[in-house]
Amino acid sequence: MTERISPRQFHEADGVEDWRVLGEGACAYFRTGSFAAGARLVAAIGESAGVDDHQPDVDVRREGVYVRLITTADDYWGLTERDLQSARRISAVARGLGVAADPSAVQTVQISIDALVAPEVMPFWRAVLGYVDRGDSPEDLVDPLGRGANLWFQRMDAPRPQRNRIHVDVWVPHDRAEARIAAALAAGGRLVSDAHAPGWWTLADAEGNEVDVATWVDHG
Repeated sequence: MTERISPRQFHEADGVEDWRVLGEGACAYFRTGSFAAGARLVAAIGESAGVDDHQPDVDVRREGVYVRLITTADDYWGLTERDLQSARRISAVARGLGVAADPSAVQTVQISIDALVAPEVMPFWRAVLGYVDRGDSPEDLVDPLGRGANLWFQRMDAPRPQRNRIHVDVWVPHDRAEARIAAALAAGGRLVSDAHAPGWWTLADAEGNEVDVATWVDHG
């Protein structure tokens, strides 16, 4: 594995303006305008130098291409110098094809489950979803195909009656968090807590169902 880097080190580097760190990975969205143009971009990325040494996760849709870069090992899920180099290379490929990035369009979603004894409930979710353990984090289950949202099991010290025990974590670009929160509040939500901001803000809908809007800031 190449040298590990923090989200802050990634964002302070040159040539990564198209990318935003969300949770563990760096993500970019390239607006191609058509599936055919997206396929051409993916083909060009696949033919670029060094891609076989560090392969990105790519999602092609009708209007654009979503790319995620992350280094995974038994004891680490996060960013390395290799991800930084790949981000610069992929951005250069996109520019060469005249495809612009939209950093405001990226996000990832995680489902968080409060559990008194996580080992007693995790096997159920592992089986029902077909998920697997994440090597470096015993509190996480992940989709082995890389499609579904991660599950994170948060330890509870006592039951929480009249409060939901499953909530959504929405990871957004650090420079879009306040706009996302303002939109949610304008849509009828309320702020439950900003005690952990800018790491995350806890919001709730009109009936009290909670969601955390999270950024990489203060997460290392």
